[in-house]
This record gives sequence, C-alpha cells and structure tokens, in this order.
Amino acid sequence: MTELLQRSVVETDRLAVNALRFLAVDMVQAANSGHPGMPMGAAPMAWTLWSRHLRHDPSAPDWADRDRFVLSAGHGSALLYGLLHVFGYDLPEAELRRFRQLGSRTPGHPEYGHTAGVECTTGPLGQGLGMAVGIALAERMTAARYPELTDHHTYAIVGDGCLMEGISHEAASLAGHLGLGRLVVLWDDNSITIDGSVDRSCSDDESARFAAYGWHVEEVADGTDIEAVDAAIIRAKADPRPSFIAVRTMIGHGAPGIAGTSKAHGSPLGEELAAEAKRLVDWEHPAFSVPEPVRQVCAELTAGGAREHTAWQARLADFEAASPERAAEFHRSRDRGLPEGLGDALLAVSGDSPRATRQSSQACLKAITALMPELVGGSADLAGSTGTALGGAIVARDDYSGSAIAFGIREFGMAAVMNGLSLHGGFRAYGSTFLVFADYLRPALRLAALMRQPVIHVLTHDSIAVGEDGPTHQPVEQIESLRLIPGLQVLRPANDAETALAWQLALERTDGPTALILSRQTLPQTSLVDDGSSATVELVATGSEVALGAEVAEALRSEGYDVRLVSALDRSAYAPDPHATTVSLEAGSTTGWRGLVDLAIGLDQFGTCGPGDEVMAYHGFTVPAVVARIREHLRYLR
Repeated sequence: MTELLQRSVVETDRLAVNALRFLAVDMVQAANSGHPGMPMGAAPMAWTLWSRHLRHDPSAPDWADRDRFVLSAGHGSALLYGLLHVFGYDLPEAELRRFRQLGSRTPGHPEYGHTAGVECTTGPLGQGLGMAVGIALAERMTAARYPELTDHHTYAIVGDGCLMEGISHEAASLAGHLGLGRLVVLWDDNSITIDGSVDRSCSDDESARFAAYGWHVEEVADGTDIEAVDAAIIRAKADPRPSFIAVRTMIGHGAPGIAGTSKAHGSPLGEELAAEAKRLVDWEHPAFSVPEPVRQVCAELTAGGAREHTAWQARLADFEAASPERAAEFHRSRDRGLPEGLGDALLAVSGDSPRATRQSSQACLKAITALMPELVGGSADLAGSTGTALGGAIVARDDYSGSAIAFGIREFGMAAVMNGLSLHGGFRAYGSTFLVFADYLRPALRLAALMRQPVIHVLTHDSIAVGEDGPTHQPVEQIESLRLIPGLQVLRPANDAETALAWQLALERTDGPTALILSRQTLPQTSLVDDGSSATVELVATGSEVALGAEVAEALRSEGYDVRLVSALDRSAYAPDPHATTVSLEAGSTTGWRGLVDLAIGLDQFGTCGPGDEVMAYHGFTVPAVVARIREHLRYLR
C-alpha cells in the first residue's frame, strides 16, 4: 500500500469512527434519552469489524450465508443503528432522528424483526452472548450438513455487564467445550458500569477466565488502534477455537470532563458538551451527517458483499441441480415448513397402555426427528428423565452432524442457545428440563416470545406428584407464571393423543415459542369425548388431573349431576359454558383460574415430601375430596 493510499485509509477510518460517535451523540441528544458512552468508546472496534471483516449484503439482510453481528451490550443501540445506516441498510436518517420514539425503527434496545440488520433482540445483558453462541453453533451444524453453502462467522460485542451476568459463564463454557471456532467476541473493556467503576464490584481476570474455557484470547491495549484491533480479529479468525478479544476502551471517548466515568453511560451529553466534543476533533458537519468519503467506502464495501452474495447464489443453483433432494430439505428447513407424513406419524404414537406424558413426548420426538432432521436439541443434563434421550449422535467439537445437544446443567444458557439456533435459521430447536427449573431459563424464554421464535421447551415433572424430591422440585406456581408471558403457547396434554397434538401445534407454530408441560407419573389413556349435550356442571382439567377429573365426573353423575369433562390442553382456548357451573382442576396455582371459573380447585401453597400419590392425596387431589368440594359449592349455590 502506497504512503498516499495509507494516509487516505487512515483518514477515512478517522472520519468513519467520528461519524459513528457523533451519530450516536446526535441520536441520544435528539431523544433526550439513551446511552452515548458505549458507542463513543466502542466505535473504533465496531468500524474495524464492519469495514474489514463482516461479510454481508444490506440489500438482502436475510441471506443465509451472511456473517452475523450481535450487539450483546444492547444499550449501545445507537452504535448499531449508525452502522446499519452508513452501510446502506433500510434505516434512513429520518429514523435516526426518531431514536427511541414511538413507532420508530430505532427503539431504545435493538429488536429483532423490527429493524433490518438486527440479528436478535438484546438489552438484557449477557443474553446476546448466549444467542451468539447459539448462532455460531447453528453455523457449525449447518456446515456439517451443507458444506457447499456455508462459510460465515458470528461476531459479538459484549460489555462489562454482559460478562458479570451468570449466563455469560454458561454460554462461554458451552462454546469452549464445543470448539465453536467461527465465533469471535469483542469485549468493550471500559471498566465502567452504571454505578461507577467496575472494580467496586468485580475483579475478575476475564482473559484468564475465557482461556480457561478453552477460548483463544487476544488483548488490545488501545481500543482506538484500528490496526491492532484488525490484527487481533485476523488472528482470531485463523484459530480453531472460539475467540475472545479484550479491547481496552474509554466510555464516552472524547467527551470532556465525563469520558471514562459513569456520567457518560446513560444520559445525553447536553448541547454544550456535545458541541465541545465535536470541536475537539474538528467535526464541523451538521447533526446526523456522514461525510461523503465514508459513504463512498461503505458503498464499495457493500457492493463487495453483494458480489459475494451473488456468487453464493450461483453455488446454491449448482447445489440445487446436483442434489435436488438435499436442496429441497435445505429450503424447507429454512422456510420452517413441515414434511409430508408428519401428522400420520404423530397419530401412530397413540396407544392404549398407560404411560407418563413425558414418555408419550419421547415417542413423538422419535417420530418427528425421523422426518425432520432440522429438529435439534436436548436437555439440561436430564435427557433420560425428560424423555429427550433419542439415541442419536451428540453434537461434538469434532462432529457437528448430530441432532442431539448436550447442553449440560445450564438451563439459562440452553434457552439462549436455542434462541440463537432458531434465529440463525434452518433449525427448529427444543430443550428440556424439569418444570420447576423453568425459573432458571425464564428470561431467555421471554425473549423468545418477544422475538417470536418458535423454540419448544419440554418441561416435565409437572406437579406435586413428583413426590419424594419434595417441594424444591415440585412446581406450584410455574405453569401459571408461564401463561403470563405474552406470545408463549402453554400446552399441558393428558394422554398420548393430546401429547401428539401438542407437538403438532408446536411445530405448526412459526411465530412464537411453545412450552409443553408433561407428567412424571404414569397416566391412563383417558377418553375425552364431548357429545355436545348440555350440562349443569362443567369440570375443566389439564394434563395430569384430567384422569382424576374423569373419575370425579363419574362420581358426580352417579349422584345425579349432569357433568361435562373438558380437557384444556391450552387454557387460553378454553371458553367456559355460561349455562353451567364451571369448576377447574389443576394441581397448581389457582390464580389464573379464579374469575374464569366458578370454583377453582388447585394448590396455592408449596408441596410436601413423600410418595407422589400420597402427596397428591394429602393436598386434596382425590376423588372423594374433589367431589366434596364441588358438592359443597353446588349446595352453597342453592
């Protein structure tokens, strides 16, 4: 490179970095709300990554083989929006000016599906790192299945808060174990959190920590040194391990008086300080400006990305001609289509013999995976108990071709990785644990709902009937709490047929997550036939309690009551009969049933240690006890 050209590159880099810094400052200033400090400090590393490494085509933000970029430190969203804007994504200046405003495409934290180029919803710290691990895992698994079509990397920028959150351990540990070598994580090491200096609460050696996980580690002492950052990324991409690059930065870089302090974190600079920061670097452009040399460079870079996309499309066409069946599977899995014969395969699962619905689910999974190799997942070290041990090959660092994932005892990490697998495309992801441990993974499940990702959570051991493990393992409030999450489909089947239907519904759904609530204990194959006749009592039960409800209904009929039994696989679809006395029966919290039915029979206290049937009886889940409750209620109504 000639000296003149080198000076030109250096000057363009300087202009681009300042453009990104001041776009962020201008956005936050216009909104009078937001986080300018992170973008001002991290702009050099972000520009280096996007201008020298990221392989993407803004005209096709869903290109299957694009590199992925995750801003785990989502509060720095103004940096991401600036990048998307200068590189030509569908994010015009008008949207930057509407930062954080109602209806804008520039919300306070990046939202998947809302802004072109945003790969996942971030802001809850650490979850972006977890999803990046899932995306990187999906890349490796896709490359094992379709090497002709797969050649991309996953990049993420994380902050101090991301690394303090516990999920960072779960996700990074799994990534190191699986050797996800196309994952490159850059740490915005600015040593500041909202409350002040990081050393007030944390003294971890993050580089040593990630090295212990089995990651390749790089350190860049000066985050403004673009050549040093570039060299670190080059070395990272050449290493077969996942890479962690610690980049020392200064929050609020260039903001006089507050740079390097928590004052730069989450408030606008103010007109005077913003103007002074611009003056110090001779930035004489109007607000929201991008200098023409920067636009020209970005246009050239995106043209290069478009050419790479075109070349990939040619490879795809060759692949379709050479391997039409594999190509059809590739397209079907990316379109989230279901294979022919799935419904019949699930119908064949139903039988007459009693079994736990977790076992019914296992039979469903075996039938599904035979037709849908893109259905991948596993458990948080409970595969034998949750019915997810299917006998297939387990994904490993030297072989990513399997469909079974050993997530380890990492519920939160598992759920975040599932989200990443789904976001990458080409896979349907499921994970499993005991229902009571859904509390560990809930934040990632909430994000799945917010991002409308069709992940499937298999949650077993669904009530106090768990028995001997005692109240620590007996869910009471969990089903109800899951039903509170907007967009989460919660299904609690009662037998083989309903379990098969639940899986069918979960797979047919492509715009949101599903939780399957399954029993530990054996259940009879209760017949659920509604002849449509009128009833004076409508007894609605779910899952494990449907069999009990059937016996209660027979007992009440023997006393002369007209009783209809309803199994509410999905309570949100239940419509009470306005002409009958309605009674719910579920071995869990009654909070959501009260007001929906006339009498809610459930459990609003913690369970008890003992054999499962004895625990159920102790808490009133027997035919005589339930009949007595209903009889008393009906007598009161008279």
